[in-house]
Amino acid sequence: MTGRAPSTAVTTGAMPGRKLLRRLLAAGAALAFCALAHADDRASIAKARGAFIDKMVVEHGFDRAALTATLSSAKIDRDILEAIARPVERVLPWYEYRAIFVNDARIATGVRFWAEHAATIQSVAERYGVAPEILVAIVGVETYFGQRTGRYRVIDSLATLAFAYPPRARFFAGELESFLLLTREEGLDPTVPLGSYAGAMGAGQFIPSSFRTYAVDDDADGKRDIWKDWADVLGSVANYLKQSGWKTGEPVVDPATRSAEWKGQEPSNGFDLRDTVGSLAELGYVFTTTQPGDAPAAAYALEKAGGGSEFWIGYHNFRVIARYNRSPKYALAAHQLGEAVRMGYAAATGTSAPGAAPAANAPASAASAAPVAARGASE
Repeated sequence: MTGRAPSTAVTTGAMPGRKLLRRLLAAGAALAFCALAHADDRASIAKARGAFIDKMVVEHGFDRAALTATLSSAKIDRDILEAIARPVERVLPWYEYRAIFVNDARIATGVRFWAEHAATIQSVAERYGVAPEILVAIVGVETYFGQRTGRYRVIDSLATLAFAYPPRARFFAGELESFLLLTREEGLDPTVPLGSYAGAMGAGQFIPSSFRTYAVDDDADGKRDIWKDWADVLGSVANYLKQSGWKTGEPVVDPATRSAEWKGQEPSNGFDLRDTVGSLAELGYVFTTTQPGDAPAAAYALEKAGGGSEFWIGYHNFRVIARYNRSPKYALAAHQLGEAVRMGYAAATGTSAPGAAPAANAPASAASAAPVAARGASE
């Protein structure tokens, strides 16, 4: 979800200790109780709604009576409050997280999706300079290629969280403001669009502020339709990635091992890219890449089934993918799904695999790869 509010649907990171987990559960339960109690405080909700209406009338010229009717029809949904306040019960290790998004069923669905929309995918990829497999992967991870775009009315989700969820009321009031503005701009009935419990919409799961900033009318039909118009969906995802700094033709991530001489600290799995290809090689990471030695990079260690870690070297475009969801597991799952679908599509159509860069799961050839990483790690 672009620019999304934090979601607990699939949580990444390391499993907390028992004591920390109990604290999280207790804090989450208390937060949920307070939020649900607030949902029953009709006076507080009415006050927050009234202040919001005043703002929209004064700052954006909305008709007071019409807006009051729209927001009065919005349901304060306890299911939404329970979903967003649900405590973190379990944190998925990488190998389990990966299995959710990179599996035979999702890959096969992605291959069919690519075949059905091949012309649009290629056209959008070429115009925005974003790898086609990444466009396919994002909608594959976010909504199973448009099949799971959300069941909540966006107006209900955002009104509930803006007026009855004090911990994030300011953020969601801003998203409700953006939603009402975009429905006016796009000529949409604000009571109709569906999305996630946090108000993310369409096949690319854009929150309203991201919709207004990044969504595009790619087929020039006068509407930005991120629900059913695949030209607009893919164009909007591509525009988001491009505006986030996607570098055409550059790799995303490469697999690595660590030599016996490895002498660095364990990776933080962050996105600051404070290291370079050369410095990581000097630390003892062994990998092959097309990137020059001074290219910014970061090492990532993710859990393997049965224990231990697998290692990856992420580059600038890896960080760009993580703009969608700030998690190395998300970025790597999207990358691997895209690669698998790309190769599956090529096999199904009998063509060379399309795409802007070599598959990172298979090292580049010795003739094309910059040898600095492998050389630096072995000397």
